[in-house]
Amino acid sequence: MTTINDLSALDLAALVASRVCHDIISPVGAITSGLEVLDEEGNEDMREFAMDLIRSSSRRASAKLQFARLAFGAAGSAGAAIDLGDAHKVAEGFMENEKADLQWDVPRLLMAKNKVKLLLNLILIANQCVPRGGLILVKMDGDEERPHFTLRATGDYAKIPAVMTEILSGEEVERIDAHSVQPAYTLMLAEDSGMNLQIIKQDEAVLITSATRE
Repeated sequence: MTTINDLSALDLAALVASRVCHDIISPVGAITSGLEVLDEEGNEDMREFAMDLIRSSSRRASAKLQFARLAFGAAGSAGAAIDLGDAHKVAEGFMENEKADLQWDVPRLLMAKNKVKLLLNLILIANQCVPRGGLILVKMDGDEERPHFTLRATGDYAKIPAVMTEILSGEEVERIDAHSVQPAYTLMLAEDSGMNLQIIKQDEAVLITSATRE
């Protein structure tokens, strides 16, 4: 059995890197396919199709990388604050390529970077809860020092993915791999930020909350 505390720094870095690579393989592969069509086809319609594929896939890859840079990367120096307006921008860009819609109800503030990273990772978790699409409502109460994040993911067949509750609660799971490392990383961000985490099923929705501990 494994908990997040069992992961070494090297294992964590490797698993997060694998997760990011997994997310961008598809659009980068589509760009490669489009370039191959341009090299081989003389048909003007096929060239236009290839260019459209390259353009859309380039936008997807860029959006995913910008999101990953803020959600997983070392944006800013240690202890730096991040503008929540920037978080909103990258979250919108990322969700444009997903099945669910994003509704953002968060004030524009400067906030400690790990709290911003936590919020972005909560959006990733909410997105996994509505695999067939729906609406993800992101709200924040409190202030930049003591935020309270609430995310409500509503959609057909909304569900909490397997072992997600256990990981976010810090319980032991069979193993943590490249697929499950993201919620484990989210828990680490919450712990570092002095915030708790809860995920529950409510009718046709999944509710995720993270509040500053008293």
